[in-house]
Amino acid sequence: MWQPPERIRHPLPEARWPTRERAERSRLFSPIRVGPVWLRQRTWVPAMVPWRATRGGEVTRELIEWYARLAAGEPGALVVEATGIRDIPSGPLLRIGDDRFVGGLRELTGAVRDASRGRTALFIQLIDFLRVRRRPRRERFLREFLAIGDHHREALAARLGERFLRAAPEAVRAALERLDDDALAAILTPREYEDLTRGYRERVTDTWLPHIRELPTVLPELFAGAAERAARAGFDGVELHYAHAYTMASFLSARNTRADGYGGSQTARVRLPREVLEAVRARVGDRLAVGVRFLGDEVIEGGSGPDDAAFFGRQFAEAGADVLSISKGGKFEDAKRPAVGSAVYPYTGRSGYECMPTVFSDARGPFGRNVALAATVRRSVRATGLSTPVVAAGGIHHFDQAEDIVARGEADVVAAARQSLADPDWFLKMRLGRGDEIRRCEYTNYCEGLDQKHKQVTCKRWDRTALDEPDVRLDASGRRRLTAPAWRSR
Repeated sequence: MWQPPERIRHPLPEARWPTRERAERSRLFSPIRVGPVWLRQRTWVPAMVPWRATRGGEVTRELIEWYARLAAGEPGALVVEATGIRDIPSGPLLRIGDDRFVGGLRELTGAVRDASRGRTALFIQLIDFLRVRRRPRRERFLREFLAIGDHHREALAARLGERFLRAAPEAVRAALERLDDDALAAILTPREYEDLTRGYRERVTDTWLPHIRELPTVLPELFAGAAERAARAGFDGVELHYAHAYTMASFLSARNTRADGYGGSQTARVRLPREVLEAVRARVGDRLAVGVRFLGDEVIEGGSGPDDAAFFGRQFAEAGADVLSISKGGKFEDAKRPAVGSAVYPYTGRSGYECMPTVFSDARGPFGRNVALAATVRRSVRATGLSTPVVAAGGIHHFDQAEDIVARGEADVVAAARQSLADPDWFLKMRLGRGDEIRRCEYTNYCEGLDQKHKQVTCKRWDRTALDEPDVRLDASGRRRLTAPAWRSR
């Protein structure tokens, strides 16, 4: 992952944990209404992909245990990982694009109800994504994938002789193979060179492809159908994934130049995300809370920024969203070049760092770094007279920090992913006045390193703890436990 050039190592701030009495009086542990759902407290575990589904996208025992363990800490809300709305192969990523997935998801919701004693509202995050290919070998790209055109012939003719103006595709490919990398980069178009060095990736602006052109027609029904299945599976809400590197975030991006009314201006870029939100709301009515997760800042050249996020937040609130969850960065455009045979990973560039900052940071440090973006969206929504709750996330890890965010009106709900992974019971321990027993995240992104390789995600604070306990499940390597140890002091 990209790191700030300063690489200042920030120690974990000293944490002062509340007494049980103070926690009971706090804003953090007060209830809040999210559409048709009441959260018992303003604590939120955002979506994390643990890579525990089957390759067919189905629920497994390991996945149920993962969410039950998070639920045992009784957060106000828990969001199940990004779950694909299309019934297409997508590796060990959870899916909800067909009725056959409902039974397994219903088992998952039941396990969360039991583990949290009914105290945790359960959401599922709905995602759509476009095709991303692995980076090919140079020879294979030139021989099989590159579509030979006149611009290749003209460039070779200028370099090697006019005979290439009439050369057959095979001769052009052979000549390109003999060029060094610098010469080849000068001949290929920027898109072709990116396909070679990063792997082919579809964009929402590829409207010459029929299935991309038709996304505005197709996606509202796909999301609505997935939300209906979520309701049947027993979820309390759905979160529409409009963040990071995926389809809906790409429609919102300032880099979306579609000319069909779904790109260009802010109003045109938010059009499809609004239509999807409205379709979901029409399908599920008040049976589910409907939230939106989107970016406060893309952190890429030519991308959307906080002003766009403020506008989008107002649009989503006016369209009936029950909660807005704010993230940052995580884009393909600035990701590091992958190794041959690997796919580009959208959390390796600067935008990825800003999504998950580590203890190696600039002078600002990694803690609460993105709260201001949530505050910007919240002010914009409140200015319209709406009270839609806003969720802040990013390096939130102790009571005073979380309580102050809510007290200052920067957000209504506080989310923590990595700290909740390090200690799923940390919200409960705070509420019970047992904060000194909290296992704190060290923010080294050990978990993110596993995720990047699509390995089962664990935390270094517990994954080698008590491996010989009865019934402990281990990962594929046999060296890491798959869920955090139980809290024995309850």
